[in-house]
Amino acid sequence: MTRNKYRVVSRAIADVGSSCVGPIRQIVALALSAAIALSPTLASASETVKNSAAAKKSSSSSATRSASANSGKDDRGQDDTNGCRLQSSRGAIKHVIYIQFDNVHSERDNPNVPSDLELMPHLLNFLKNNGTFMTNSHTPLISHTSDDIITSITGVYGDRHGGSVGNSFGYFPLPGTSTAADLFDSTFTYWTDPVSTATPSADPLPIMIAADGKNAPAPWVPYTRAGCNFGAVSLANMEFENITNDVFTVFPDPTSPQNIEAKGATTAALRATATADFEGIAIHCAKGNALCSTANGGGPDALPDEPEGYSGFNALFGHKYAIPAINSGSPAILDMDGNVITDATGANVGFPGFSGINAAQTLAYIATMQEHGVPVTYAYISDIHDNPRKVSAHAPAACLTDTETGALGPGDVCHNALAAAYDEAFDKFFTRLKQDGIDQSNTLFLITTEEQDHFAGGPATPANCDGVNVPCTYDKLGEVDVNTTTLLNNIDPNLAATPFDIHFDMAPTFYIKGNPAPNADITREYERATGKLTAVSPITGKTDDLTAAMADTVELKILHMVTADPQRTPSFVMFGNPDYFFQTTGSPAIAENAGFAYNHGGIQPEITTTWLGLVGPGVKVGKVDNSTFADETDYRPTMLSLLGLRDDYQHEGRVLAEELEPWALPNAVSDDEDAFVELATAFKEINAPLGQLGKDTLKISTVALNGSDKNDATYNRLERQLSDIGTVRDALADQMLKMLEDAEFNGNRITQREARPLIAEAFLLAAYVHLLEEVTSK
Repeated sequence: MTRNKYRVVSRAIADVGSSCVGPIRQIVALALSAAIALSPTLASASETVKNSAAAKKSSSSSATRSASANSGKDDRGQDDTNGCRLQSSRGAIKHVIYIQFDNVHSERDNPNVPSDLELMPHLLNFLKNNGTFMTNSHTPLISHTSDDIITSITGVYGDRHGGSVGNSFGYFPLPGTSTAADLFDSTFTYWTDPVSTATPSADPLPIMIAADGKNAPAPWVPYTRAGCNFGAVSLANMEFENITNDVFTVFPDPTSPQNIEAKGATTAALRATATADFEGIAIHCAKGNALCSTANGGGPDALPDEPEGYSGFNALFGHKYAIPAINSGSPAILDMDGNVITDATGANVGFPGFSGINAAQTLAYIATMQEHGVPVTYAYISDIHDNPRKVSAHAPAACLTDTETGALGPGDVCHNALAAAYDEAFDKFFTRLKQDGIDQSNTLFLITTEEQDHFAGGPATPANCDGVNVPCTYDKLGEVDVNTTTLLNNIDPNLAATPFDIHFDMAPTFYIKGNPAPNADITREYERATGKLTAVSPITGKTDDLTAAMADTVELKILHMVTADPQRTPSFVMFGNPDYFFQTTGSPAIAENAGFAYNHGGIQPEITTTWLGLVGPGVKVGKVDNSTFADETDYRPTMLSLLGLRDDYQHEGRVLAEELEPWALPNAVSDDEDAFVELATAFKEINAPLGQLGKDTLKISTVALNGSDKNDATYNRLERQLSDIGTVRDALADQMLKMLEDAEFNGNRITQREARPLIAEAFLLAAYVHLLEEVTSK
């Protein structure tokens, strides 16, 4: 009976891929819908949801990894260097280097001009020759720096870390706490900061919020618990992002030197000094490690909500305290080019700034930490698409004379000079590390970008420029800014009576005054008007549709964008045309902005498709993988599995077993790797925001929100169907994810007998949703 059931499923899935049209397609859709209803696993969705919390708690109750259950084909060794106890297969990994770029592209923005990575051959060849290079990874939604980085370093989407809208987010204040209809905060914040520090608080919940409403688990904890000092360089939320709330949250004592300096920064000069002193750099130390002693300026590394507890740990916050502790007492360190690292003015030795930190500076921080007792480093490097002369004390000479002072088109002289400088810095970095005995033989490298971009500009001049032999210039350069208020009021003047706010972006999140219900008349008026937005492009002269897709709370939940803080759930989200940037102000209402030419946040493949390089013991060597679907939730479990560490929570990604040698995999994965990979592939298809199910439901949601028929029948019908799809998906994905995590971290082998029913149901669900989208979008 079981075999016959899956034979029927297989035939149904094959039918979906055929060219059935019209009534036949609808009949197949109905058949699939019935099959889903009759499926034993999916029919028990409500029971699964009820039991999932207990299952998750059970699967993550132990903080200690079982060597017998989780070791690979060979025993996992321990690295006792400086007390750092990594438990990688064969004990080979002694260092961890994680680097995430801002918007560095592997694909060409201009077909005649080499891509960013092609212009950095020392980096690209290191990744391709010594490890695995993947080109089919994906961002979460929305695809912005803060959300992407936090997803990458935690292994969970925004629904479980809180930052699903970035780089800032709106929220509706608690009643009686503010006269404003809505407020905004930055997603870039230290890990333990609350949303609002006002009295009374407009929202007292943590910005980094887990699904249970508590502060999300911190990324450095598995490393410091294993005895490893952990360095953070400019990477989101693991170090101070500002000199106000971040400092006061960690150092509330008004007599502490950190608190005194931050509060005393009342002039521009003092603020610049405090910024260089405190922002962007941190070292989180292993318990009892002398590096973070109070004598070195260390303070408590307080994580009161951390699962399994986290007490007795210290950290060094800021260049002022971290760098002298690892640099013989001196705050002055040299970048890879021999320049003292300073702020943009050159007046303050210290952190160079989030916008201006370049490869030479970041890599010098990493190398210095790695050389001086900090074997795990996570770091960020700014992009090469903007002229850095206003934010860097050491911009390349070509950038100082370039006529483009803001955004840089592909093949611009400053763009190429920046790429060359980055490539040189990586060459020096890898050479220096090798001389230190740190290389691919004993170090796990993960190097990636948070997202890519859509280039918003006109054609290059001359037309045959390649940027290498012939520089490119651009007469039309820059995203197009939109006054959304004006355009919406032109479509529907009634909207002016109910104000709204948005997170300025190419994917704006709407916050309608009063936080009306999703099906309220005013919400529906705003959604219908937003779906009709058009503009004449000042770059091309053509009339463009401005709305690519829309999602309200039902679809946002499917896309993992609804957090445990209901106050920050937007009324709806518009995913826009990638040439445009949406605001609530501006005159004229449509205007080119040459300061910014690389747009992200949206759903377009050139933005959401990213690359990943993995190098180190256990990683397959010389592999270029253009096909395996991955997203940024997969990086964390892959790294921890290689390192023999674990988190105290369930990830929303999976180990990228296809990229690892069998001996480096946990036994429960390698014993039947085919079953694991097939289950993982099906899981990503239905659970990843940019998997097929997520893309299809977003199209259905867009049709629903545009609906304007009698009694809003289309909207109501599709919303019910999306809600049902979300419930079924969540129940099925929870089962699949538990099985994957149990194999990765708890030693429970996946068998074909267990996996096949879930795989079949996942593809059946995906097929049903895809057919529903095709019927809906006709």
